[in-house]
Amino acid sequence: MKSSDSPIADQTDHPGEPVAVTAAGALPWRVKKDQLEVLLIHRPRYDDWSWPKGKLDPGETVPECAVREVEEEIGLVAPLGIPLPPIHYHVSAGLKVVHYWAVQVTGNSLRPDGKEVDSVMWCTPERAAGLLSNPSDRAPLEYLAAAHARKELQTWPLVVVRHAKAKPRSSWTKAEGERPLAATGIRQAQAVHRLLKAWKPLRVVTSPWLRCVATIAPYAKSSDAKIKLVNALTEHRHARNPKKTAAAVDALFDKQRAVVLCTHRPALPTVLGQLAGYMTPRLKGLLPVADPYLAPGEMIICHVAHGSKSRIVSVEQFKPFDD
Repeated sequence: MKSSDSPIADQTDHPGEPVAVTAAGALPWRVKKDQLEVLLIHRPRYDDWSWPKGKLDPGETVPECAVREVEEEIGLVAPLGIPLPPIHYHVSAGLKVVHYWAVQVTGNSLRPDGKEVDSVMWCTPERAAGLLSNPSDRAPLEYLAAAHARKELQTWPLVVVRHAKAKPRSSWTKAEGERPLAATGIRQAQAVHRLLKAWKPLRVVTSPWLRCVATIAPYAKSSDAKIKLVNALTEHRHARNPKKTAAAVDALFDKQRAVVLCTHRPALPTVLGQLAGYMTPRLKGLLPVADPYLAPGEMIICHVAHGSKSRIVSVEQFKPFDD
């Protein structure tokens, strides 16, 4: 996993120490009467104030864990926003890391589960900093507040997916656009489906070739996302006219709404190169630069600041779980 332009913790306090426990969660936030507020949870088991979080389940990616824990603990179903600095601390099993994301709350009713969480409290970041029981929980809070001040907290996700593993070219004698997914690729498509639910894009822009459509189909069907087939994203059209492929990437910014693009490995340098034009030099440095750029089914999530067509403010990269 790669993450964003934030001061992400890199275990400098624990150099070389292996992570024994991985968890994920979120900092729910809202703006009320022009004032940023965050949601703290109270856990009766520990009698502490914290953020919604929990440990990974088997076969689960970190973003999926964060979404599940937020829903289980406070009943909030919402897409992940920008990544925040993870925190590291020691528990009985060893070093624990908790990955956090910002999650915007827009009119959702919250339902604490009563067991893990018995109450919640909206408060200013300043008050939250004083109430948090674990001092290390302040690091993601400070970053969230700073992102809000920079107008980089309210964002929409632009996701780029490389299609899942297809049957080998050498064993396929029909039209290249009809080459289907391999058995592994079909499993990967289901993993792509689960992971994309962390960002909930309701627009799908894809190459019309079968292996791309089949990669994105499980998610599109379950989410009722609108699908747009774009010939410029196929291998052949890209080879002939990469400028049209780049234009298809630029068009993703027009509606300023969550979107996922699915394309082929040969087109990725053009796609990523076009996205780099919307980034700071630091963020560009997080993009893959060597072939194959992304593994089959792997994805890059760019968070674009609302109200600005030209500002990607964070970059993440995830490979869906595939057994």
